[in-house]
Parts: sequence; C-alpha cells; structure tokens
Amino acid sequence: MAKSAFISFHFSRDHWRANQVRNISALAGQPELPSNEWEAVKKRGDAAVEAWIDEQMNYKSAVVVLVGKETASRKFVKYEIRRAWSMKKPLLGIRIHGLKDSNQTTDSAGANPFAQFGFSDSSKTYADYVPLFDPREYTGLTSPTSNDIYAAIKENLAVWASSGYRRP
Repeated sequence: MAKSAFISFHFSRDHWRANQVRNISALAGQPELPSNEWEAVKKRGDAAVEAWIDEQMNYKSAVVVLVGKETASRKFVKYEIRRAWSMKKPLLGIRIHGLKDSNQTTDSAGANPFAQFGFSDSSKTYADYVPLFDPREYTGLTSPTSNDIYAAIKENLAVWASSGYRRP
C-alpha cells in the first residue's frame, strides 16, 4: 500500500462507489464505517461527526476526496477539506461518477469541491492547487464503461495519492 489515506465522500449517495475504490487496496484508508454506525454518530450532532473525522484524519498521511455528483455540496466533505488544508495534509480528488452504484447506474459529474474555498488575498481557490483526477481521461476511450473507470482508478490510484497537494 502506498500510504494511509482519509477517504472523504458523500456517504449516502456514493458509499457503494467509495467501497469499490477502497477495495482496490492501493491505500490504507480509515476503517469502513457501516451505515448504522454513521447514523449513530450523526445523531450525536455535528460536533460528534467532526470529532470522528478529526480522530480518523489525525494519523493519515493524505486526504483523498472521492468526487461524485453532489460531493461538493456536502457539509462534512467541506469540513474534511478545510480540516485537511489546515493540517497541511496532502489533498487530492478523484472523480467517481463513472462507477456504477448498487443499482448498477452511473451518475453525472459533480462540481469541483476545491473550487469553493478561496483566499482573502487572492482570486485563486484550492482548485488552483489541489489536483482532481478524472479516471475517464486515463482510459483512452471516448465512452468508458464502469469497468474501464475502475481499471483506470486501480492502475493509477497509488500514483495519484502521491500527487496530492501539500500546502506550505
């Protein structure tokens, strides 16, 4: 395994897709949190969720945001991105909308979640620094299937994880 990584994603929408990436085993990620345990953490409130995120992220060497259709709008994904940035953890994104979900359907691409974080002294955003990899570009195909997307992620995940942006 290349490195340990905190895996950030939209839990309810992309859990199935995220597990496909986790199963590649190119990264040592945080333990999978079953949906019933996630719901139990959420019921304790935002502070409990943030504490869980902090605990999981503290000892990881990088943060990988798996970007689906609605990832950029998720409150806790935003928290995870801000937290990774403040901790100066290497940060990167991987688009996963081309992977099938549990219903065997793919999704449309979502917004770049790093583009919504700016700087007070510049017009730049995190997106100007943090790489967002699109596996479709690595397949060499005009209409890649879910299997093609998975193969591209599997082939490139360790290299991508080593390419995360670490702020000075």
